[in-house]
Amino acid sequence: MKNPDSMLFSIIVPVYNRPDEVADLLKSLEAQTDRGFETVIVEDGSTIPCLEAEPLADGTLSVSGHDSLRLLYFRKSNEGRSIARNYGMDRAGGDFFIFVDSDCILPPGYIAALRKSLSENPVDCFGGPDAAHDSFTPTQKAINYAMTSFLTTGGIRGGKVSMEKFTPRTFNMGFSREVYERVGGFREMFSEDIDMSTRIRLAGFKITLFPDVHVYHKRRGNLRKFWKQVHVFGMSRITLELLYPGSMKLVHWLPAVFTIGAAALIIGSFFWPWLLIPLAVYIVALWVGALIAERNLRISMLAVAASMVQLLGYGTGFIKAYTTKIIMKRGRDINEEIEIRKGKNEKL
Repeated sequence: MKNPDSMLFSIIVPVYNRPDEVADLLKSLEAQTDRGFETVIVEDGSTIPCLEAEPLADGTLSVSGHDSLRLLYFRKSNEGRSIARNYGMDRAGGDFFIFVDSDCILPPGYIAALRKSLSENPVDCFGGPDAAHDSFTPTQKAINYAMTSFLTTGGIRGGKVSMEKFTPRTFNMGFSREVYERVGGFREMFSEDIDMSTRIRLAGFKITLFPDVHVYHKRRGNLRKFWKQVHVFGMSRITLELLYPGSMKLVHWLPAVFTIGAAALIIGSFFWPWLLIPLAVYIVALWVGALIAERNLRISMLAVAASMVQLLGYGTGFIKAYTTKIIMKRGRDINEEIEIRKGKNEKL
């Protein structure tokens, strides 16, 4: 790997109809203290472009209004966020590719912290945690708690204490150009970042968590959208198990166990009311944890609701996919599905 002190970072962002979010992200990039990076925005078939641009003679797009940034802007047909990321990597000039979601905001010292972390601990792939910014809505802060608390996700998304080996996610993830050249790009599938991290690890590259390299992640704006998201996460965990047998750990089962257990306790409470005590104790623990973390009564109450959505949404998705794909063996074979989607990547 190239010396981190002289390394150019390429920040690659796939976008689909998120102009306001991209505006906030670019503002945070303009405030970076370390300017050794380029920004690659790939508009994946958006009907609402995030930037005003004029086509040049060579077919590239010229963007105005962000002169302080080294900015590459592309528009392509809608094929999915993984293909958009690969499209960006093929056109990026950096030594190290960084991936953030369009709904992220980077602290001013993000690039500087990354360069320092790589100098102290040279790795081929890194991931960092996410947090809620002070400007986020109460619901966004509550959802952030639900996704990062040890009581809900076991700390697997970059927590200080974790029940599983750390796996980078594309809201804050990066790897060297050498990784891309040897492992290839993202596959168009749900939980594509976990799949990519697994392939990087299996190829022998070193992966680590950089706890000081964090982003602010807005996530979903309401609990209904959040339910849909985590429900898909639960289903995709089964897909990953079919791709990598034995990769599923105890922590991945916990939301499904909670879902079944909570349903059993509620039904049983019609006959034995005391059965609700364990569930009540857990809910109180969630509330106290959120109150300590957020120091806000409203957010702590919303955090309990968001935590229930996170557990039950993921749990029901997990149970549904486990029943249909593993027990009943229904649905398209996962390797066939990957091959079909791989064809899209090869068109680029």
